[in-house]
Amino acid sequence: MHHFAYKNGVLHAEDVPLSDIAGQVGTPFYCYSTATLERHYRVFSEAFARSSTATPVLICFSVKSNSNLAVVSTLANMGAGADVVSEGEIRIARKAGIPADKIVFSGVGKKPGEMAYALDEGILMFNVESEPELEALNDVAVSKNMRAPISLRVNPDVDANTHVKITTGKAENKFGIAWERAHAVYARAAELPGIEIVGVDVHIGSQITSLEPFRTAFAKVAELVRELQAQGHAVANVDLGGGLGIPYMQGNEPPPHPEEYGRIASDAFADLDVRLLFEPGRIIAGNAGVLVSEVIYVKNGEAKDFVILDAGMNDLIRPTLYDAWHDMLPLVEATPDTPHLSADIVGPVCESGDIFASNRDLPLLAAGDRLAILSAGAYGAVQASTYNARPLVAEVMVNGADWAVVRERQTYDALLADNRIPAWLGG
Repeated sequence: MHHFAYKNGVLHAEDVPLSDIAGQVGTPFYCYSTATLERHYRVFSEAFARSSTATPVLICFSVKSNSNLAVVSTLANMGAGADVVSEGEIRIARKAGIPADKIVFSGVGKKPGEMAYALDEGILMFNVESEPELEALNDVAVSKNMRAPISLRVNPDVDANTHVKITTGKAENKFGIAWERAHAVYARAAELPGIEIVGVDVHIGSQITSLEPFRTAFAKVAELVRELQAQGHAVANVDLGGGLGIPYMQGNEPPPHPEEYGRIASDAFADLDVRLLFEPGRIIAGNAGVLVSEVIYVKNGEAKDFVILDAGMNDLIRPTLYDAWHDMLPLVEATPDTPHLSADIVGPVCESGDIFASNRDLPLLAAGDRLAILSAGAYGAVQASTYNARPLVAEVMVNGADWAVVRERQTYDALLADNRIPAWLGG
């Protein structure tokens, strides 16, 4: 469920007409709904509160899915922690008000400077993804006369049955430590003077729409935890990652409800004295955001028709990168007798891949009409670029009848400000 709906024939974000925002900030822009963020976080957290087990839980929002400070602050106010993959994301989480002891640091390429920064901040734990990283983290911690709290991200070789580019738990993926090496690497970690073992981590992928991959992975990890604890390792935290999918297409069978997911996770670890950590991103933010764009031209081609928007693949790359489907709604509701067109919905970027939808059936559109691309709150603005020298778009947050710009549209001066002409060219 989200809070984008037609009221009196006009598409609203909560109580604000999106056309009013477009008239003041221009297009394209992202719009986030506070009510949707809060509801999704509450539904996810309550899935564990209603569990029959008493296993404690920490929900760490995946900052990589949406790093806007207003979004992260909204979730911080609800008690969320943060899953981060860079020093920059640690800084965002801290700026948003998330305590350091609710931050887990994931990612396969942590640099020594980032490790040192995270240690100084006092984060909850590092999710270590390789043996070389473990050794490097130990060196950094020893140099600071500190011990780094770690979990090892183990790769359970479970197929999440999702898109190949967002599958992370198979043996051929770059993420995590091979299942067969887990015991040996934990033994090595226990020997290192700068390392403190505090947990186990697993994450098998994103936009997963079946519970079976989770069930398989959680059962394997629970058995590993039992073995590690029996060997004397202090495994107090089990990070089960994120990955639960969202409905991108209206009318399709919805993904499993968080309550079902929570029941599987809680049952798998019911007999273990551990705290469960989760890293939801898409399920919290995905349907809490839309990208609003304006039609520049409708082009009638020889083979097909094209609706050309002022938003492009540099603003929302998911359809190009993942062949992702996003539902679309005109800001003015079509009447039952409105004619339809079937067209490719494309952007202005000079790439054939700059396409949001192929042969999409929509109410007839004309230049100047505005369109909302739904389910754009996760992996939207965070993956945007300035390709084709297109400034980054504005981001807006709505809260009931109030709204505010939470990231200004990039100016052309700002776009050029970090460029330098070398002396030999007259700079």
